Amino acid sequence: MARVLVLNASYEPLQRVDLRHAIRMLVRGVAVIEEAVDGRSFGVFPEPKVLRLVRYVTMRWRHSRRPGWSKAGVYKRDRGRCGYCGRSGNSIDHVVPVSRGGESSWENTVLACTRCNHRKADSLLQECGMRLAVTPYVPTWDQLMA
Repeated sequence: MARVLVLNASYEPLQRVDLRHAIRMLVRGVAVIEEAVDGRSFGVFPEPKVLRLVRYVTMRWRHSRRPGWSKAGVYKRDRGRCGYCGRSGNSIDHVVPVSRGGESSWENTVLACTRCNHRKADSLLQECGMRLAVTPYVPTWDQLMA
């Protein structure tokens, strides 16, 4: 199903919602269409790609806590590239393996291609002679919304 970007009244990105949620926002009058799909409509509304809220929503939650870790978030943060060789990545790798006390956190996970993931397996970087090409970090909310 299509995902629709929702902007705050100040044009900063808030979240992505599905098409049904977007239409409900339009019907309730809490949002207006900023950009629509050409030639497609959903009832009386053009099919939205981007909505803007009518009223400003305070986003204290964005500034008070960091984004929670997720596999999808790691894919976005690493832009689909392996953290070891830079090729296209397709799996999540724990820098310190879970079996050795590592956890699923932003600082301990990177995207990895199949070759690098198999090469590293269940070992530490020093043990398999590999090096990270990137440093894992906690992304900002804006990086995850893009």
